[in-house]
Amino acid sequence: MNNTTIIQVVCPTCLTLNRVPENKLGDAPKCGKCKNALISGQPVLANDQNFSRLFGKNDLPVVVDFWAPWCGPCKGFAPTFSSVASEMASRAIFVKLDTEENPQTAAQFQIRSIPTLMIFHQGKEVARLSGALPKPQFVQWLQQNMG
Repeated sequence: MNNTTIIQVVCPTCLTLNRVPENKLGDAPKCGKCKNALISGQPVLANDQNFSRLFGKNDLPVVVDFWAPWCGPCKGFAPTFSSVASEMASRAIFVKLDTEENPQTAAQFQIRSIPTLMIFHQGKEVARLSGALPKPQFVQWLQQNMG
């Protein structure tokens, strides 16, 4: 009897929904349609057009960094976000959304200050935090809120 859990992962390139055995997430799974990596270890750049597909259909938690190019703390936090995205690639999808380029999504989620970090799971907001964090606190916040 095979007890492998199958999870849905949205391809960050073509937005196709893929079914992946949970125990294969660390094995560099590829999209069945476009053959690109489903989990790259790099943050996915989201926009108003693809955001709802990315966070609404993934079975993995989706961690979003709402940021802007003019924001000093956002720029300072970017390497931390990228580093943690790489380290936790098989546990969550990490997404960056430029609030200047994508005002519709920023307004939809009532982003008032940046950076704002949010965790979604199966399309629902699980946690929200305004402000940049040092890496140890960011990892701790993720662990507390992702279960």
